[in-house]
Amino acid sequence: MSYVALYRKFRPQEFSDVKGQEHIVTTLKNEIAADRIGHAYLFTGTRGTGKTTVAKIFARAVNCQHPLEDGSPCGECEVCKAIGDGSSLNVVEMDAASNNGVESIRSIIEDVGYPPTVGKYKVYIIDEVHMLSAAAFNAFLKTLEEPPSYVIFILATTELHKIPVTILSRCQRYDFHRIQVETIAARLRELCEAEQVEAEDEALDYVARAGDGSMRDALSLLDQCINFYLGQKLTYDNVLKVLGVVDTQVFSKLMRGIQDREVQTVLSVVEDVVNTGRDLAQFVTDFTWYLRNMLLVSTDETMLRSLDMTSENKALLLEESKKTDTVILMRYIRILSELSNQIRMSMEKRVLLEVALIRLCHPQMDEDNGAMIERMEDLERRQEEAAAITPEMLASLVQRAGSQQPSSTPVIEKPPMPKATPEDIGRAVGNFDSMVARLEDKALQTYLSGSQVNVRPSEDGQTLWVVFDNELSYNMVNGSANQALLRQMLLDGVGAEVAYELILNTTNVPGRQAYGDAREDFFQQFGFEVEIEDNQEE
Repeated sequence: MSYVALYRKFRPQEFSDVKGQEHIVTTLKNEIAADRIGHAYLFTGTRGTGKTTVAKIFARAVNCQHPLEDGSPCGECEVCKAIGDGSSLNVVEMDAASNNGVESIRSIIEDVGYPPTVGKYKVYIIDEVHMLSAAAFNAFLKTLEEPPSYVIFILATTELHKIPVTILSRCQRYDFHRIQVETIAARLRELCEAEQVEAEDEALDYVARAGDGSMRDALSLLDQCINFYLGQKLTYDNVLKVLGVVDTQVFSKLMRGIQDREVQTVLSVVEDVVNTGRDLAQFVTDFTWYLRNMLLVSTDETMLRSLDMTSENKALLLEESKKTDTVILMRYIRILSELSNQIRMSMEKRVLLEVALIRLCHPQMDEDNGAMIERMEDLERRQEEAAAITPEMLASLVQRAGSQQPSSTPVIEKPPMPKATPEDIGRAVGNFDSMVARLEDKALQTYLSGSQVNVRPSEDGQTLWVVFDNELSYNMVNGSANQALLRQMLLDGVGAEVAYELILNTTNVPGRQAYGDAREDFFQQFGFEVEIEDNQEE
């Protein structure tokens, strides 16, 4: 017999075998036990959380000739065995990713007219149902709403937002949660014992975390690790080598290099990561999570207990968290988050990573608050290290830190600008195009112009929504430099601090249609008469 992958070999056959979805399993068993079975179900959730598995178990349970008291299938009758081996005509599975046309739905509609020969129900499981075309969904509506009494539809999807509302309203919806790391790790230990594989708890915990809430992904990764070290004990170091991930100690060394401004050390870490074949996009993601853990610990040391790390790594994390301000950590996380969005599609991943790390080492390259605080802390540290410092040296250091040289002349701060009112927001909407036309930065002017940018007030009228249909324009305006220019443009245009939010339109219709026409509905709602500036030359 050919080898069977772990996730197929140990696929749950009973409700009790399903892990991490107790809220769904309990509900379905109660429905079966009380004979309150619905005609249409929608299973939604991320990949590998048990949607198709639960659908198959449910199909067996409703047709079982000798069901258990709690509604579970017996697994011994002819119907259970036939459904289990895929030979039953009562259960029809269809992959909508490859059968997404009207013809596929029509074949189901025609087949629905024939009752089951054995058992009580015919169960249709449509996987990845969001892939159906609009015409197929329309053809499916009537049958989904009023199927014969012996028919049950189970629709499974990973992208709920793509399902039409007319379909959602006809189904009982069940949300499959991401499975907890502890639950996945416990299941992996059970399977290792069944397969007689010796594995360290730390190694299995890491595989469970790498599964990212998906039991199937975790089992596939475990399968890969076992096959690579076949016949050997599966250790934590072995898992790191197979999965191409970076140990926490590497992140600790990288963080110390950034804190000490040692660019050569930082770049040598990148060199080692590249030479060992690690995925740089995953490296950035893991380092961002490392900084997130450090931020939690710097905020509250008791958070160490909730982190899934070894005691040595926890000690390193605690030590480094005491050396870095939380504002600085948030700056690091922001820069790396921006990098994570760019690096996945880039052909020069290493260059982008090295540039971002150099930015972390040299806060003078940025002008935000986090960079300013970091530069001031750097200045204080240098003052403490200096045995003696002259006024000339102090003035030079203050200038390098981006601060003003001490002066006896008092600094007169400008009074803060008033916050924008709903009427100001309305004025910003009406005059947005003319304000953009006056921008000196032609690149930003391009990103904010055209039919693919829609501005409108929020529902409470307190915030200006800037909706982008173009992802590139959204990403470019989302940068800190362009946001500063946008904020100043709005301030100059309406004479008040305008709270705004940048939104990427992910619907399938233009932003003006998805979010409405601000000039038509907003001003009617609030009754404002806004004068639209005429930007044309007379």
